Amino acid sequence: MKKTLLLVSILFISVVTTACINNLAVQELNNKAASFMEQGNYTEAIERLKSSIDLDSSLYESHYNLAIAYTKAEDYPNAISAYEKTIELNPSFADAYYGVAVVQEDLIADLNAGRLKVNDDGNLEKVNLEDAAESEDTSDNGFVISDKTKEYIASLTDAAVKNYETYLEKNPSAEDADDIRNHVKDLNLRLNSSTQPAAIAQE
Repeated sequence: MKKTLLLVSILFISVVTTACINNLAVQELNNKAASFMEQGNYTEAIERLKSSIDLDSSLYESHYNLAIAYTKAEDYPNAISAYEKTIELNPSFADAYYGVAVVQEDLIADLNAGRLKVNDDGNLEKVNLEDAAESEDTSDNGFVISDKTKEYIASLTDAAVKNYETYLEKNPSAEDADDIRNHVKDLNLRLNSSTQPAAIAQE
């Protein structure tokens, strides 16, 4: 249920017209961002969307589109933040809960693959895989998932479950509802039956 479903199910949305004096500029920046997204130029799309938000930070659509751009750029921490802002501005917008849950799982995949880790300060950092492979405390996979990273994976898994469940509550007739319910059961099994939630690591 990783990136494929997200890319198929989540699309840019137009900014709703408001009485805001900056609305035309905001709409234009969102349109330019959509064009850059179609070209695969996520950096430029992100810059246009940030400018749009600078003009009017109250429009959930701009934050949602920014979340999508970050997702496509595989910048999952920033995508999560943008989805969370979307939800703060429009708690009834079901697609934002789905989007953040999928991105949380993408982030889990990066942590499990050793591309990211949780450092001593509790922050995420990229891992140089060559350095990790030369480390004395590596597993057969070339890395060891630290306890802090395992805890973070568990909290991300729990958050993803809650976000999928909220998506289903707000959109009970979703076409993919049965698939998501089954996926939530799998995630709950991983959370409840393993001492290493959602992580596959050898120590």
